[in-house]
Amino acid sequence: GPTCVLGIDLGTTSVKAALVTGTERGLALAQSCSRETQAHSDSLGAAPQGMEQDVQKIIRALNECLAALPQKQLQQVTYIGISGQMHGVVFWKSDKGCTWSESGRGRAFEAEQVSHLVTWQDGRCSPTFLASLPLPQSHVSLATGFGCATVYWYLKNSPDFLKAYDAAGTIQDYVVAMLCDLKKPLMSVQNAASWGYFNCRSKSWNTDILKKSGFPVHLLPEVGEPGSIAGRTTCAWHGIPKGAKVGIALGDFQCSVYSCLTERTDAVLNISTSAQLTISMPPGFQPPEAPDPSSAVTYFPYFNGDFLAVAASLNGGNVLATFVGMVAQWAQELGFQVQESAIYPRIIQAALAQKHSKLSVHPTVFGERHLPELLGSVSGIGASELSLGHVTRALCRGLVENLCSMLPVPHLQELGVRRILGSGSALARNQVLRQEVERIFPFPVVYGKDVDAAVGAAMVM
Repeated sequence: GPTCVLGIDLGTTSVKAALVTGTERGLALAQSCSRETQAHSDSLGAAPQGMEQDVQKIIRALNECLAALPQKQLQQVTYIGISGQMHGVVFWKSDKGCTWSESGRGRAFEAEQVSHLVTWQDGRCSPTFLASLPLPQSHVSLATGFGCATVYWYLKNSPDFLKAYDAAGTIQDYVVAMLCDLKKPLMSVQNAASWGYFNCRSKSWNTDILKKSGFPVHLLPEVGEPGSIAGRTTCAWHGIPKGAKVGIALGDFQCSVYSCLTERTDAVLNISTSAQLTISMPPGFQPPEAPDPSSAVTYFPYFNGDFLAVAASLNGGNVLATFVGMVAQWAQELGFQVQESAIYPRIIQAALAQKHSKLSVHPTVFGERHLPELLGSVSGIGASELSLGHVTRALCRGLVENLCSMLPVPHLQELGVRRILGSGSALARNQVLRQEVERIFPFPVVYGKDVDAAVGAAMVM
């Protein structure tokens, strides 16, 4: 097997690199490093809905990460696995996408003729605009932030912008193309499905539909299987030997799940900023040919032809952060200064003292993809249920119930789920959330399972 594998994850706010080595007990994390990208950039053409990042800053953070890893271990790397944020799109000139230069320990590249990355959070494609586009032949509903939808937006609003580039992909596809000097980008089925207008059954783009509407199909990457090799490094990159195998770029979500999911009977519950409940579908499962826009469950291509069923909620730790911010603001308006960091432990302690609450909190303050106009609500308000403990307890219960309503317990039982793997920063820090998970789901819950896309990307290799 490989001596050492480098896993890289190009995230929304940070870049992470992880060195994974083989041991007698299996794969083990040897070293890791992360750097915040601080890459947010103004979206001049699509403000205020646009969400863009400076690719030069992302690559700079990647170079800083690799420079911080031990040189001796980098020299032993034989495989590189790369994951990153899905749905988004970046454009570049295939022969001038980067410039290579000598660094203190091998060569490194910097972005050259590359556009900003339009991220998955981009909101420039309004519901009206999306409704005007041709209907995809795909099991995935088209949404703002999807690569193909963004290309359509440029086609209508700034067609000259597209003429400056001849290649496109996700940010992770761009990095793979630069490392392997690919003249035509190569994209995994995972990332292609996240762009829209991709048929997972035939594993092909909706080329005929796209051509009829004037879509620049020459920008679409070639598509390959997750876990396959995209190419080899063309030079010694940060001391990693020339000729190291580079895997086709993967989706960060799939790699996060891969890093902790070992049994088909496990479901992964992750509550961080947002929240996801994920299960692996049985072998041979194929998603429906057309999407159900009202369904809360999305099917993500996984590995070896399998699919994940994902209930992806937009409401998780961000709702608790909004609640804490509200409490802090009220205190300030009353003439008190309270740090938000001091509020968190207080509200959790207060909720632990209240085992039950008749309050019912529907916490969808950020809407949901399948119900964007459904916002939060509170009901069952009684005079004896207004303490901070009652409200916090009800809020935590509501977050778990909302996720459970998207992928109900009977459905999990039908699919043979026997255990929940709990992960994510919000779940790790909040004992009340963990209590509600254990109360609502009739399965054993195991905590402390790290979801780590960089490690997952390395494990795939």
